[in-house]
Amino acid sequence: MEGTSMVPEPAVPPAVPPTPPVPLAALLAREDLALRQIAGPADPGIVLHGAHTSEMADPYPYLLGGELLLTAGVHIPEAAGSGTYFEDYVSRIVAAGGAALGFGVAPVHDTVPRALVAACEAYELPLLEVPPQTTFSAVARAVWQLMERARTAELRRVTEAQQSLAAAASRPDPVPSVLRQLAQRVGGRAVLYGPEGTEIAAAGQTSADAPLAGLARLLLSRASATASDTTPDGTHLAAYALGAGRGFVLGVAAPRRDPGDHTIASVAAVLLSLLTGEHQSGSGAARSSALVRLLLGAAPAEVAPLLGGERWLVVHARPDAQAPDPVAASALGAGLGSPLVDLAPGVVRVLVPAGGAPQPQPGWTLGVSADAAPADWPAADAQAARALARARATRTALVRHGSGAGLLDLVPDDEARSHARALLAPIKASAASAALLETLRTWLSLHGSWDRTAVALAVHRNTVRQRIARCAALLGTDLDDPDVRMELWFSLKQQ
Repeated sequence: MEGTSMVPEPAVPPAVPPTPPVPLAALLAREDLALRQIAGPADPGIVLHGAHTSEMADPYPYLLGGELLLTAGVHIPEAAGSGTYFEDYVSRIVAAGGAALGFGVAPVHDTVPRALVAACEAYELPLLEVPPQTTFSAVARAVWQLMERARTAELRRVTEAQQSLAAAASRPDPVPSVLRQLAQRVGGRAVLYGPEGTEIAAAGQTSADAPLAGLARLLLSRASATASDTTPDGTHLAAYALGAGRGFVLGVAAPRRDPGDHTIASVAAVLLSLLTGEHQSGSGAARSSALVRLLLGAAPAEVAPLLGGERWLVVHARPDAQAPDPVAASALGAGLGSPLVDLAPGVVRVLVPAGGAPQPQPGWTLGVSADAAPADWPAADAQAARALARARATRTALVRHGSGAGLLDLVPDDEARSHARALLAPIKASAASAALLETLRTWLSLHGSWDRTAVALAVHRNTVRQRIARCAALLGTDLDDPDVRMELWFSLKQQ
């Protein structure tokens, strides 16, 4: 219909891989590729998160979102131009979150089909003509080269900012120095607010002082650790609580939001949290006392009140770009509003009071346990680990362990555990029982997806297939049967 956009609206925004985006314009600027855009919007804001080649008639199941999809049109039937084939094809790419389509001229098609050009124009999908002399592998390599340059530039910028912020914190006037350095790094304004949202110190310039102060006061009134907003003129605002219940907030206003800005501001928040002094609330002394009592043999339940809560959440987190380091781990703790951070091999664990619900943290993938008393912390730790594995497999920023009542609550615990032991006994008797059970649990939780299970367990998909086949053989059952899967899932939840 005239005046109505044909672009479908996906129910859930597609997830994109955790890689720095590359402007489509930067790829088009590569003279060696000789790419030419022949349809779709020429928006400088369009970015790519990767390149993928597929000759499937329906590429939707194979796209993560944000890709440049490359095709030579092998999948196009003879009479495609007379029906809705191209509209259906392009609409599926758009629904999957594809960023652009690249069509290779020759050897299958001498020119880009006119119906495909019209469909891309109608669905507002950028269409690139790939000339015969340019291979798809060259295009994909160029995308990854541009992404690597962007990643290197972002890491260099963040590293330099961390060093300059740390140097500023060692000056005789540390708080103003950190604020000045932060304002300079983000090209805007940085403000330290005290209780009631009063401005204590500030650096830099912005026209959004009032909205920034309002965001800081909003954060003080909530249990959240961070908050963000954008003013009508496009100024990006962010606020960071400095420690749990301390009443200090870091506010940042910048004319644009560049990659790495959140990490830089989080580092500044950690430094300012230390500089404003833990002694004001006594939290540092309380944590020290709790640690000493644990080392001397006290039970977790006895020391938990010193840490500020009776029930807790365990959060497992992995950064999207690189291995976790102490500065990033501290910044994550500040973002979640807890100083109880453990930098374990390959993962950061944070103990958070159950009063607030952890929110997704930019640049991190999180798994959150159900709330637990101190005696149940080990179980909560396992829940958080499984939630993180599921979050990574599904490319979701945050996954919470389910804690609602269900069918299992209708069966007495002792009977459910007895049935689970009997059902899973053949697997437990195997020499590789731990790996088999973990693979089966993950595979079932991901609806039988080989690829996502492989990602979650960091193994090859063939290893997943072999383990699942071994489980089926040991159990003597058909794992394609939904009744069997349901019973196994309930049994595994008793382990």
